[in-house]
Amino acid sequence: MARFLSSPVRVRVPATSANLGPGFDALGLALNLHDEVTVRVVSRPGIRVQVTGEGAGELPDDESHLVVRCALAAFERLGGRPAGLEFSCVNRIPQARGLGSSSAAIVAGLLAARALVAGGDEGLDDEQVLRLANEIEGHPDNVAPCLLGGVTIAWVGTDGARAVRLAPAPGVHPLVLVPAERGLTEQARAALPATVPHADAARTAGRAALLVHALTGAPQLLWPATEDWLHQRYRAPAAPATYALVSELRKAGIPAVVSGAGPGVLAFGGFGEISITTGWQLLDLGIDAQGAVVEVDSQHAERGPVAAGRAS
Repeated sequence: MARFLSSPVRVRVPATSANLGPGFDALGLALNLHDEVTVRVVSRPGIRVQVTGEGAGELPDDESHLVVRCALAAFERLGGRPAGLEFSCVNRIPQARGLGSSSAAIVAGLLAARALVAGGDEGLDDEQVLRLANEIEGHPDNVAPCLLGGVTIAWVGTDGARAVRLAPAPGVHPLVLVPAERGLTEQARAALPATVPHADAARTAGRAALLVHALTGAPQLLWPATEDWLHQRYRAPAAPATYALVSELRKAGIPAVVSGAGPGVLAFGGFGEISITTGWQLLDLGIDAQGAVVEVDSQHAERGPVAAGRAS
């Protein structure tokens, strides 16, 4: 039976940009824009959720909230859930714009639950958190940088999701252009063909290898390194404004790609001035080097012994 901390736990999780052009479902980048989730075990039964910022008034305030669902999944892995939980979500990551808002919610829920369980690190280590996050999200390219920070390469093997973190070169400066419109990852994936020409796959693989070098040691190569033939053009009809902006920026010599499944755009600074067009917001974010951060707020612990959980 799990035993729970009486202190609230606060988790800060970064926005992320995945794919980065040719690194489809593999490469990701953590960005300096964060959601913060505070979770507390309480004596009153039930679940209460408060959301402020992005998604306030739209996201559910019950067990169907993604942060809650992921926390409950982690609690079950660790021996059972508490009777009462309070969640406070301060959201700054734009929803459904290709900046990893769902991955941030998944990671926040898993890490908060683990931190609230006495000995949770032993029952759910970092590698297991990544694998569980990938099972929930369906692909590891966003959850990996959210967890680890920096630049990540993620893959899925017979033992589940794995990832490595790379230190970005000092000259790598990500900028994000956020549209007013939203997009859905499921719809973007549905636009992808079952097969692609071998030549396109080969060219993209070469650019993905070059992109790792560009991100970690040679930022001057980011323009050729971000060329893609594998997925972006197939998604263009569903988000014409996104692909028009990417094309315009690349014609000006600026390395630009669709951020994740879009409709946001990721560009790299230092290659020319970026003009903001109507309907877009430019965010100068930079790279988050830490990834997810967990803090236990012992100053605001509830009185009494550590709570005991009920069996799952």
